[in-house]
Amino acid sequence: QVQLVESGGGLVQAGGSLRLSCAASGRTFSSYAMGWFRQAPGKEREFVAAISWSGGSTGGADSVQGRFTISRDNAKNTVALQMNSLKPEDTAVYYCAAGYTRGGSLYSRSPRWYDYWGQGTQVTVSS
Repeated sequence: QVQLVESGGGLVQAGGSLRLSCAASGRTFSSYAMGWFRQAPGKEREFVAAISWSGGSTGGADSVQGRFTISRDNAKNTVALQMNSLKPEDTAVYYCAAGYTRGGSLYSRSPRWYDYWGQGTQVTVSS
């Protein structure tokens, strides 16, 4: 069992930065790939970024490439999403997710692959 708690959301002007953090409970954190997803009102949950259990492999959505960076600290059971050059279209609830590494996949862009989810943190970018 893994419990996830996100923090760091808030209101920021376009062009600004935010750093989201996700704290995980459980002694097997390093066995899980971690992902960030977001969901805007009236839209489906979409992939933002993910990182493998070791941190050696990462991936991001085209819409955030060059602006967002995912990282993890297995010693502290945390994963972070550094978001720079924010745009109004980045406004959404951001969710942290943990997926047990299996089937040869280091991580996934599909929310269905993930086993545990946090409660979400709101990010609002004003124009």
